[in-house]
Amino acid sequence: MSNAIETHAADDIFSEAFLLGNLGAPFILGMAVGYFAKKMLRTALFVGGAIVSILFLAEYYDLININNMALENAANSAAEVAKESGSFLLDRLAVFTSRGVSGAGGFFVGFKLG
Repeated sequence: MSNAIETHAADDIFSEAFLLGNLGAPFILGMAVGYFAKKMLRTALFVGGAIVSILFLAEYYDLININNMALENAANSAAEVAKESGSFLLDRLAVFTSRGVSGAGGFFVGFKLG
């Protein structure tokens, strides 16, 4: 008789199948989404900065008149949209694991790398 306890790979928390499915894949997905989100945020800020700079130049040469409150409201709206999309991405990544720690951790690592 053998005293060793037999466990299946799906039940063993240190097995490769469990770790890859519950920690590895969500982390990689989160990292990819975080990296992409950072790059898109930087691109949007670059394009938005270029547009605002062009508007300021046009105002300087008396081609247009800029309403400062409207510009500030547009910036606040854009910041709110970015905040909501970041929350949506983290909430969506939390679905991959029961606690969402691996996906969210990967998101933050990818965002830092991006």
